[in-house]
Amino acid sequence: MSAANTMLTARTTRATKSSRPNGQSARAVPHLAPAERARLGLAARAALPPRAQAELVLPSDRPDPVALLEEQARSLVPELVPVRHGRMTMSPFAFFRGNALGMATDLGAAPVSGLGVQLCGDAHLSNFGVFASPERRLLFDLNDFDETIAGPWEWDVKRLAASLTVAGRGNGFSRKERRTCVLETVRRYRDASADFGTMRTLDVWYARADVDEVEQTLRNKLSSSRRKTIDQSLLKAHGSGSLKAVTKLAEITDDGVRIKADPPLIVPIADLLPDPGREELETAIRGLMNLYRRSLPNERRILLDQFEFADMAWKVIGVGSVGTRCWIVLLRGRDDGDPLFLQVKEAGPSVLRSKVPTVLRRRSAHRNEGERVVVGQGLTQAASDIFLGWQRVEGIDGQTRDFYVRQLRDMKGAVVEKMDPRGMTMHGRLCGWTLARAHAVSGDRIALTTYLNSDDAFPEAMVEYAEAYADQNERDYQVFLDAIKSGRLEAESGL
Repeated sequence: MSAANTMLTARTTRATKSSRPNGQSARAVPHLAPAERARLGLAARAALPPRAQAELVLPSDRPDPVALLEEQARSLVPELVPVRHGRMTMSPFAFFRGNALGMATDLGAAPVSGLGVQLCGDAHLSNFGVFASPERRLLFDLNDFDETIAGPWEWDVKRLAASLTVAGRGNGFSRKERRTCVLETVRRYRDASADFGTMRTLDVWYARADVDEVEQTLRNKLSSSRRKTIDQSLLKAHGSGSLKAVTKLAEITDDGVRIKADPPLIVPIADLLPDPGREELETAIRGLMNLYRRSLPNERRILLDQFEFADMAWKVIGVGSVGTRCWIVLLRGRDDGDPLFLQVKEAGPSVLRSKVPTVLRRRSAHRNEGERVVVGQGLTQAASDIFLGWQRVEGIDGQTRDFYVRQLRDMKGAVVEKMDPRGMTMHGRLCGWTLARAHAVSGDRIALTTYLNSDDAFPEAMVEYAEAYADQNERDYQVFLDAIKSGRLEAESGL
């Protein structure tokens, strides 16, 4: 691929150990008394009553959804744009997942409460799931942070509520069933926020949804068939570590362990470049990995140093992420049976960056988009990957590009959108608790609790908002399909 060839001339810039720019002193943080923080929540509630958030407010000059996709495509790998569009054609929910920029544009047109948090930025239901903590326990948590940024807390909740309704429609749920799903999800967010509002600061930070405890709760409430589905999901998560990745993605050759080719989704560097060029690229890759190493804490650097480079491949991932520059790097520890797969993924600006009201924008503590993702993930996720880091590269396609690095598979598993109403409601409640925890860590949890109160004003508002946005999503999806049919957009299906 053309982007891979440009790696040959890539120049790297040094990643420094501190996320604070040189000479910048620590920022003084105001500490208000609980009563003062509660008054902030009451003031926000008066300025924008929770019930008012039911209205779907769209920009007066709302751009054509196809034009937004064309705008995004200009920063993506051209060969992969049709694959991205093909995956988005699968359903209104697949389109919703890939159209984060479209919803960000719409969210930016509506009034906000004025209470800020570190947003996940793309909190749809498929971006929650099961993964392993550094202690090797399975946790339920958020697992995608490409769009993370400081902004209004309600944007995450609206994205989650709308995703439940869009997915519910796709699964044939009745309006009453969709209402129950969204209502219970947002109520759980509200109630969990209230709990976090009374907790000590460190207790909030350490709170997490341990899957062993979650599993027992679900078992007591679900039918035997649903319990079987949960068991299968957990088994899949337990079996999706590095050894599983090697079985699926790699093979032993005369030259040692190497990544299997599966073009155009996985293309090893051996298939991208001839031998002389490959050697030069591998040298550049080792340089990049060394710079990434500098973004890790000292003890993690020592751990990483026990692995050596074995192979690298171009990989297509996700739906909305298709077209971003993404590589997988295979490292070898003691021998070929001691693997580590890392994912090196491009980090562009968050789709929400220009939409966040000025009053809620934080002075940036990061100097590149890869670091933004890493810092945002650390703030919103209960336990992050021990190999999470970043790097900046100059010279790719003549541009400077940012990347973040993490383990490709680390006992990850997600519950897909194909669920029955009861299963999706249970999943939604877990998502609601998880999102509340993420917001409580980075925002004013007392002000937020006061804003939400204990009534159903906000949950009911989200039911109405989600239905209205699902209607809009279906209209945009049809415009998207028409653009493909007319030839305006190119789509490649089946990949």
